[in-house]
This record gives sequence, structure tokens and C-alpha cells, in this order.
Amino acid sequence: MTDAATQPTFEASPRKIKIYAWAVAIVLIVGHGAVGLSLTMGGDTGPLFRTSDKIGMALIGVVLAGGALLFTRPRLRIGPDGVAVRNLLNENTYGWDVVQGFSFPKGTAFARLELPQDEYVSVWAIQARDGELAVQAIARARELSDIYRRG
Repeated sequence: MTDAATQPTFEASPRKIKIYAWAVAIVLIVGHGAVGLSLTMGGDTGPLFRTSDKIGMALIGVVLAGGALLFTRPRLRIGPDGVAVRNLLNENTYGWDVVQGFSFPKGTAFARLELPQDEYVSVWAIQARDGELAVQAIARARELSDIYRRG
């Protein structure tokens, strides 16, 4: 779904989890950086921390922050060619020939893209914690699904 003829007509991504992920990433970087700076050189009785240990501690924070920022990736794109679902690590595109619709079962955290033979894909881009935004997104996804599957 990248050329002009197949641009998505709808795109959704979560809101609250992005805020949480960025907050956690900042805390991890600042916290590990502060711990790295506070490591003492030891002495005769304590452990010996070198500059490389301090840098390593800060880099651990950067790596963990990168992991936290994976939660900013989820996205749902709906267009004439089908539905593209990107969750934390992967993105898959499903043509309208296999899409059976969208659902949001009561008590679940994420919407679902319904596929044949009772299979489904969790759509992390539409999350229950987003409240009214999730309701609007699933309604629009269902509306477009009905339009594209008919035509």
C-alpha cells in the first residue's frame, strides 16, 4: 500500500500507549544514566567501576528504552488493496478476499481483524484503553470493511 493508487483511506494508531512508552523510555534513559554517573571508583574495599562500566550502564538504559518504544509502532491501515496491520515487530497485509471484518470482543484489550476459519489477528492500533478514540476507530474500520468487501 505505497503507491498513489493504493494510498490508505484510513489509518489508526494508539494514543495512550505512545505516551506511556515515551515516559517509560525517558525514565529508563535518565535512570540508567544517573546510575552510571553515580558509580564510584571503589577503593581498597569496593568494586572497581571504570568509565566503560558507566557508559555501559547508560547504554543499557538506551537499549531498554528502545524496547519500550516498540509500543509506539502499532498501526492499522485500510485501503482499496486490503488491510495492513503492524503490531510490535511485524507488519502483514491482508487482501479483501480473506478479510471477514473487525470485532472488539468485550473484555479484550485489542480489536481483532477476523479471518477465515475462525482465525483472527489482534490489532494493537485499536486499544480499549483509548476509550472513545477506539470506538470511533473500530466503527470507521467496520464501515470501510463493509464498503471494500462489497465492491
